Amino acid sequence: MSDLCSLVEAEFDRALAELQTLIQQPSVAAQNLGIPETVAIVVRLIEASGGTARVLTEGVLGNPIIYAEFEGDSARTLLFYNHYDVQPAEPLEEWTLDPWRGEVKEGKIFGRGVSDNKGEIAARLAAIRAVQAANGGKLPCRVKFLIEGEEEIGSLALPAALERYADLFKADACIWEFGGADKDGRPNLYGGIKGMAYMLLNVKHGAVDLHSANAAVVDNPAWRLTWALASLKDPDGQVKIPGFYDGITPPTEAQRAVAAQIPFYPAELKEIYGIERPLLTEQFGFDPIEALVFRPTCTICGLESGYTGEGSKTVLPKQAHAKIDCRLVPGMDPFAIYESTKAYLAAQGFADVAVELQSGQFAYWTDPTDPFVAQVVETAREAWGTEPVYHLSSAGTGPMHPFGEFLKLPIVSTGSGYFGSRAHAPNENIRLADFRKGILHMALLLQKFGGY
Repeated sequence: MSDLCSLVEAEFDRALAELQTLIQQPSVAAQNLGIPETVAIVVRLIEASGGTARVLTEGVLGNPIIYAEFEGDSARTLLFYNHYDVQPAEPLEEWTLDPWRGEVKEGKIFGRGVSDNKGEIAARLAAIRAVQAANGGKLPCRVKFLIEGEEEIGSLALPAALERYADLFKADACIWEFGGADKDGRPNLYGGIKGMAYMLLNVKHGAVDLHSANAAVVDNPAWRLTWALASLKDPDGQVKIPGFYDGITPPTEAQRAVAAQIPFYPAELKEIYGIERPLLTEQFGFDPIEALVFRPTCTICGLESGYTGEGSKTVLPKQAHAKIDCRLVPGMDPFAIYESTKAYLAAQGFADVAVELQSGQFAYWTDPTDPFVAQVVETAREAWGTEPVYHLSSAGTGPMHPFGEFLKLPIVSTGSGYFGSRAHAPNENIRLADFRKGILHMALLLQKFGGY
C-alpha cells in the first residue's frame, strides 16, 4: 500500500498536466465543438501510457468512440467507461475562472469537464501507470476503455455501437464514469443509474413575431405551451401522463435496506446551489432517498419564447419551445412514455404541441451482492481511509443499460469528485486531494481485480 501510494504520488504532476490539457480543449457535443481535436488528444494520452487505441467510426452514427486496451498478466478484463464530451460552459458570466483553462486555485482545479468526465480519464490512466511501475511494467489484468463523445447529449449512437462491437468490449466487470466524496469525506459508489425520456416540445403559430396588440385576436404559442406543460403534473409532483407509473419494478426489501444507509444533506444542497425555496421533501414530507432512488421525475429543463433581452419589446411570439426530461426507474420504458406523452397532450386539446424524443434510456441496477461490488467497496475503503457509501442507483442518467444488455457484466461507478464539484454548473471543479485518492483507488482495484 505504501509503495503504491508513493508511485501514485510520482504520477500526480503528470496526471494533473494531462487533465489540464484535456480541459483546455473544449469538446462540447451539443455545439459540435472540438470533437476531432479531443479524440486526437485522448488517443495520444492512451498511447503515451502504454496502451493501444482504436477510433471506431464504422457503424458509429455519431461522434467517434475510442477503444483502448492495455495487456495484463491474467485472463481477467476490467472495462472503464468514460466520455470525452462535456456540457456547454454557458452562462460564461457566472464563471469566476476561465472554464477552458484548468486553473488550480486553493487546492482545487477548475474547468468545464474536470469532474464530468475528463478528470476520471486522467486519473485512470495515471492509475495504470502507477500499477505498471509497481509490477515491473506489467498490469495484473487486461484493461479496456470505452470512451465516447455523446454522453452529454444522450449517447444515442452507443447502444447500436455496443451491439456491433460487443466482442471487442467484452470484459468481466466495468467501472463507470463518476463518483466522489460526500460532505463527510466518504466516497460514494453507485451500482446503477436512472433512465430518461428527454423530449422537445414545440408550438409554432406564425412566420414572424407579431405586435402584442394582436393578442386580442391571435392565439399565443407561449401560453399554449405553458398550459400544455402545466397539464403534465399536479402541484404535488404527481405526473399525469397516462401509464407513466405502469411497469415500475418494486424494490425488494434488501434493496430498500441498502438505500436506507444513504445519507442526504439538505442544508449543503441549498448552500452549494443557492436554493431559496423549501425542498420538495420539506414541502410534501416524503423521504428524499426514496425519491432519489426509487421514484421517477418529470422536469422542465428549459423554456424559450419571444423576446427575453434587456428592456421591453411588446411582441406576440411566433413560437415557443421547451425541453423536459423524465428520469426513470427500472421497469419504465422511455419510448412508451414518449408515445403516451404525445397522445395525452393531443387528448387534452394540445394537438398543436409537437413532441420530439431526443434521448431515450432505460434504468439499470447491478446486483449489490455481486463479488465485484465488494471489491470496489473494499479498495475504496483502503484508498479513502473511511467507510464508503454504496448507492443502488444514481439519481442521474447515463447509458448503463446497454452495457448490461450487450456485455452482461457488473457495473460500479466511482470517481474523484466531491459534493461541491458543481458538475454541469459554472465553476465546475474537483479537489486535488480527492484526485489523488481517485487515482489510488483505481490502482488498488487493478491490483486486487487481477489477483495481485
